Amino acid sequence: MDMRPQQLQAFLTVAQTRHFTHAAEELGVTQPSLSKQIQALETELGAPLLTRSRGRIELTDAGHTLLPHARRITAAHAAARADIDDVLAVRAGHLRLGATPSLCAWLIAPLLTRYTEAHPGVTVTLTEDGSGPLAERLAAGDLDLAFTAGDTGHDTGLTVQPLLAEALVVASAAHLPPLTRQAYIGLTQLREQAFVLPAHGYDLRDLTITTCEAAGFTPRTGVDGGATDAVASLVAAGLGIALLPAMITAGRPGLRATPLAPPGASRTIALAARRDAPLTKAAGAFAACLDEHLTDLHAWGRLPEGMRAV
Repeated sequence: MDMRPQQLQAFLTVAQTRHFTHAAEELGVTQPSLSKQIQALETELGAPLLTRSRGRIELTDAGHTLLPHARRITAAHAAARADIDDVLAVRAGHLRLGATPSLCAWLIAPLLTRYTEAHPGVTVTLTEDGSGPLAERLAAGDLDLAFTAGDTGHDTGLTVQPLLAEALVVASAAHLPPLTRQAYIGLTQLREQAFVLPAHGYDLRDLTITTCEAAGFTPRTGVDGGATDAVASLVAAGLGIALLPAMITAGRPGLRATPLAPPGASRTIALAARRDAPLTKAAGAFAACLDEHLTDLHAWGRLPEGMRAV
């Protein structure tokens, strides 16, 4: 059955005014056009809907039967149109965002505050995980956008936009003797140290291993596994050392941060999206909000310690 919303609205207006001329004026169409819409609807339904009785329009039994259905259908059509308009104007929608724990600690809260103030009708779902699992969920379509560290775009069908370069330092327990008396420490000096390695799936684990291997050794594992906060706590307890972002060690009095000798080590924070799918309106608005937020942080000198824009 092919009943068009315009035909149903024409029928409802005639049923309300009981006058073709008045209904045509209200709808902003000519009377012949209105009559054709009613006739097409009657043809589709196979029954007359209106009769003329003593100069007045009356509903037939079929018309009375159609009336409540027409009201529901036109109301649903209008509601759908309004909802879609809200989504297109980012007055509504759903943003599924992924971020690593270290970014959740400083970037996500103020960024989402800024975003939701601009788009209060958008619902945000935040997933916190390592870069590897986030990239997998993004590629599978479970996320709209994800903050990742390192290059995750080549093998997962993702586009990756570099945002920030984050310097890594050697974190050790503040209550233990310093690893060196110098301002910097070379990677080769860490050969005999026990490392606290992040869990599998966290970019810091892979970066720690590859950085040490580039210096000619494989890091000796003291404790294996844990998210960034857990690694920092284990290091503060004296269970090993770790390569951590400078901003994480800066906020923990139980940690001592020793810069690496040049060229040092860093990781790139990026915003990833699926290569084969366009951004939703809500995700596109978030990307624009992120760009504004980082521009402001850089302009006001408020990027965390060891962080720089790229």
